[in-house]
Amino acid sequence: MKKTLFDKVWDAHVVNSIENGPQILYIDKHLIHEVTSPQAFQELEERNIPVLRPNQIIATADHNTPTQDQHLPVKDLLSRNQLQKLSENCEKNGITLYELGHKYNGIVHVIAPELGFTQPGITIVCGDSHTSTHGAFGSIAFGIGTSQVAQVFASQCLLLTKPKSLRVTVNGTLKKGVLPKDVILYIISKIGTNAGTGYFCEYAGTVFENMSMEGRMTVCNMSIEMGARGGMIAPDETTFEYIKGKEFAPKGTEFDKKVAYWKTLPSDEDATFDKEYFFDADQIEPMITYGTNPGMGIKISETIPTLDDASFEKSLNYMGFKAGESLLAKPINYVFIGSCTNSRIEDFRIAADFIKGKQKAENVTAWLVPGSKQVEAQIVDEGLQTIFEAAGFELRQPGCSACLAMNDDKIPQNEYCVSTSNRNFEGRQGQGARTILASPLIAAATAIEGKIPDITKYYLN
Repeated sequence: MKKTLFDKVWDAHVVNSIENGPQILYIDKHLIHEVTSPQAFQELEERNIPVLRPNQIIATADHNTPTQDQHLPVKDLLSRNQLQKLSENCEKNGITLYELGHKYNGIVHVIAPELGFTQPGITIVCGDSHTSTHGAFGSIAFGIGTSQVAQVFASQCLLLTKPKSLRVTVNGTLKKGVLPKDVILYIISKIGTNAGTGYFCEYAGTVFENMSMEGRMTVCNMSIEMGARGGMIAPDETTFEYIKGKEFAPKGTEFDKKVAYWKTLPSDEDATFDKEYFFDADQIEPMITYGTNPGMGIKISETIPTLDDASFEKSLNYMGFKAGESLLAKPINYVFIGSCTNSRIEDFRIAADFIKGKQKAENVTAWLVPGSKQVEAQIVDEGLQTIFEAAGFELRQPGCSACLAMNDDKIPQNEYCVSTSNRNFEGRQGQGARTILASPLIAAATAIEGKIPDITKYYLN
């Protein structure tokens, strides 16, 4: 029987099956952070159960960490306590932890790939919904709840029902100025936020084959926003080249053996999927959202649609928008480039390339938050910091930051923020804050113009 990429990885990790029921799935790698791990550690301690395989876990501080003065004691009491608890739990259980200030510290979904901890053909979990990011490498990666974090600690396994398979194919060549973020926002705007519910999604076609690993991670990161359990892209030479030489990557002949196996993972030619969608690259343009879920997106040149729907009206009321309105030239006072969706070096290179030689609009507060200490170091080494600061942008230290406003990086009530993050829910970036999702290019151009830009004058043919 012909198998999909998802089938191959899933089936290779089934420890046992219950007839007409769930399966026990072995978990290769476990990522943890300060917010969803304390209760799981406590449960193990209360039941006197040890962490089974601590060497298959890495921990980092990221969700509610400050992005300024990280060398000083953390001011927020809750954050300080969570960070302290993470340190104690990791030390007690022999788990590798990258604390604030460590050269490998950063957002969990940024550091694992850049360290080579994320690899094709494995299963990865984390107590965070955007674990789907790691599927860009051809791994099965998904978020889990706190009780499941405890299960993995104790057994390195999970009891799960196998999701159905979904494939989204995009062929063709993207227009200039259209980035991976635009691709995934376009897909979600077309199929909706529930299309992936109960499915694992594979992205296929020339658009994804030609994407960088960083772009693929952006796409897979937002699989969860279409309701999918996770997203995957078949590993290829781009994947292998990215992994090679990284801290936790296989070395020498072991790497060659792994690559030989990884090459067997792509979906068989005649494999069937439970659901499929097809799109043409030339239909995609730079995207923005106008509502309070990621599916409420339009091409930047389009107007907000008109729908007779109560939740749609509620969303527009919250955002202060009207049906039929164009968002071009809408004044914007806040811009955020960061989050596990778009805080890698490629994202900052794109922003710097646009910003170079320009000045930020006076009305705009622009935060640039790298996804890791390694990205932060690259920004400095490549001279991007000089470009950003000369243009009036504020470069902060790594962390989740204004993506979910668990630290001090909050957008004020009723203010608009053009953000490269993944969610535009009510209050996501601060109580009453209004989030407009976009690519790093759109975010950078917004900061320069002080309003939503007509990007076509710069980039589109």
